[in-house]
Amino acid sequence: MRIERLGGLGSAPAVLRAVADAARRRGLPPPAALIGEWFGSDAVIAPSVAVTPVGTSEVFDVPPGASGDAVGGGWFGYLSYPDAGADGRGPRIPEAAGGWSDCVLRQDSDGQWWYESLSGAKLPGWVSEGLREPVAPRASAVTWGVADRQAHHRGVLSCLEAIAAGEVYQACVCTQFAGRVDGAAPAATSNTGAAMDFFADAVARTSPARAAYLAGDWGAVASLSPELFLRRRGDAVASSPIKGTLPRHADPAALRASVKDVAENIMIVDLVRNDLGRVAVTGSVSVPELLVVRPAPGVWHLVSTVTACVDVDLPMAAVLDATFPPASVTGTPKLRARQLLRGWEPHRRGVYCGTVGLASPIAGCELNVAIRTVEFDGRGNAVLGVGGGITADSDPDREWDECLHKAAPFIDIAGSATNPRAHPIPIA
Repeated sequence: MRIERLGGLGSAPAVLRAVADAARRRGLPPPAALIGEWFGSDAVIAPSVAVTPVGTSEVFDVPPGASGDAVGGGWFGYLSYPDAGADGRGPRIPEAAGGWSDCVLRQDSDGQWWYESLSGAKLPGWVSEGLREPVAPRASAVTWGVADRQAHHRGVLSCLEAIAAGEVYQACVCTQFAGRVDGAAPAATSNTGAAMDFFADAVARTSPARAAYLAGDWGAVASLSPELFLRRRGDAVASSPIKGTLPRHADPAALRASVKDVAENIMIVDLVRNDLGRVAVTGSVSVPELLVVRPAPGVWHLVSTVTACVDVDLPMAAVLDATFPPASVTGTPKLRARQLLRGWEPHRRGVYCGTVGLASPIAGCELNVAIRTVEFDGRGNAVLGVGGGITADSDPDREWDECLHKAAPFIDIAGSATNPRAHPIPIA
């Protein structure tokens, strides 16, 4: 293990841009990045990672370390939400992909940068050279269409009928904004460059807690998530589901006082407790935080935390089998909610509502819930998913407004509604 102090290199988006530009000039795979609240740090960036498709059972298969503050490196990757939509179409990008990095650039909570290498190798010369050559921010170049309000309205009404019939107590009904990379080129590298610009710009403007970026020949994932799906260090596991939302201009106290939002959160907490209980040491599941109001880009959220202990030798695949897809983006009961959602939502969610993160042999495994997440394919298409939990007290118009509040920090909602170029862009 090698650790070197690099000092104040600047913001995480600036460092990501510089490293991405240096990798591109040398014909190397692009970087992977975790920015926000990851592994007790403000950012973890792998300078160059070959992120390639893998089987869905192979993701994050790394023994969960639990030592110190260092991250060192590990397996960066994503796993898509597994279900199709009503149109029955297959995945737009690989269902799962990832790659290994022996080293990372890590920004600590004081803003200082460190180079860490699992193998003990020195900082590559091309990285240090790239860090001395700042790259000017580039504006995002994605034209967004409008989401299908009527389809979402029908889905919410169907969910309310299912709740009244006793089939489910709650379900997360989602919609999608489809976009197109301006001047999209046949080469995937051109389109993933636009994805990186989108991600770096959005992170710099909104500071999401669980942002993550991955790219490869297949396309890119730009996740602006505020939510922790799983943290695993040794035998300790935690999940912090988000349920309950108000726009940022509203009084946050109203969120904690909302019967609908509180009920929504508590139902999902019970589902997370049940999921973790399938693999946890008996009696170890607990809820140290319940109904905490926290800010996120454009909104306030209710957040709770569930913890448990698992056998340190339990494979990560077993933990994911018990808990994935994340409880907060499915419903209660989970299996029936997933079955119904396949018919209520027109299109496959894809990476949205799946998970993105890193499994490190030193620092453990941390995964987000891939909400507020844009999926870029290699042909210049972009898809942003947003949604919300529906309970018996839900109003379809307010649920639509919640989707807009969640999307607004990342795409030009007002512009897409009034811009003559804006139109429903088919989701390929």
